[in-house]
Amino acid sequence: MAERGARLLLSLSCLTFLYSTTLTKHADKGPSPRLFMPFWFSVEPVDTLAVRGGPVLLNCSVHSDLPARVDWKKDGTFLNLAADERRQLLADGSLLVASVVHSKHNKPDEGVYQCVASIESLGSIASRTARLSVAETAAERKVVFLRQPQSVTRSVGDGVLLACVAVGYPTPYVRWMLGERPIANG
Repeated sequence: MAERGARLLLSLSCLTFLYSTTLTKHADKGPSPRLFMPFWFSVEPVDTLAVRGGPVLLNCSVHSDLPARVDWKKDGTFLNLAADERRQLLADGSLLVASVVHSKHNKPDEGVYQCVASIESLGSIASRTARLSVAETAAERKVVFLRQPQSVTRSVGDGVLLACVAVGYPTPYVRWMLGERPIANG
């Protein structure tokens, strides 16, 4: 424990020496150099639910004394916004998707997004990730009944077969009810 404390004290002494040496070297050249550059995200993207065909905005804003370049990743890969007519980088660093594309087999906008800010002489920082999901509208839900149960009259104790077959997108789940209570499918 004492050895660890001695190492820490030695490290702090070295940093203090380097700091004071740097200040001494630059004292005759005017004001002292900046040793710390503020650089962080003031706004990061959050999970967002979009509607097919509508616009969506993923917010991102960087705080820095120097200009920062902002890029966006989708599912871990940088987006080429120069070649994308629907996606646009706004002045504050936010990403605007003008018209969300989403169909059963083509979901190019749904995924995990991340904002990456870079300052050439300093480095890069990456925001938290945010999931963009696309909501289904009632018009997108298509269910067709191929067979529906018919009313029947039977004596007590007689068996009865009621058939129900439904297909659609998304795949429907058929649940039987007796009054207001569910009946176990079997």
